[in-house]
Amino acid sequence: MNLRKRKKGASAEIHASAMNDIMFFLLLFFLIASTITNPNVIKLSLPKSKAGKSISKKTINVAIKSDLTYYVEKKEVPVTGLQAALSAYKSKATDLTIVLNVDKTVAIQDVVQVMDIANKLNIKLVLATVPK
Repeated sequence: MNLRKRKKGASAEIHASAMNDIMFFLLLFFLIASTITNPNVIKLSLPKSKAGKSISKKTINVAIKSDLTYYVEKKEVPVTGLQAALSAYKSKATDLTIVLNVDKTVAIQDVVQVMDIANKLNIKLVLATVPK
């Protein structure tokens, strides 16, 4: 009678070192890609709209944050200097459109103030929204 244990064949082993390298490179790629997409965007909570159009003309981005700080092309501008900053862009381009990005918590009076400046300078104005 043979009471000895029989040796099994080759044992199964998993080498995960190559998988670690691949996961590291994927993580690195996605980190770099996520910072390149929109590095200098001002974070705002925009209102939602069902009907919207995209514009392809010469545009100026004006943003109003919830703490009432105004930005013209990602540069902070005081309220009193807003008309001067927009008129400088108006002198460079004739057919100009302002894309107004306003946080949804900002009072309508502050939005109307920017609209009045745009009307004085004879610049078209579009309110940016997030599609539903």
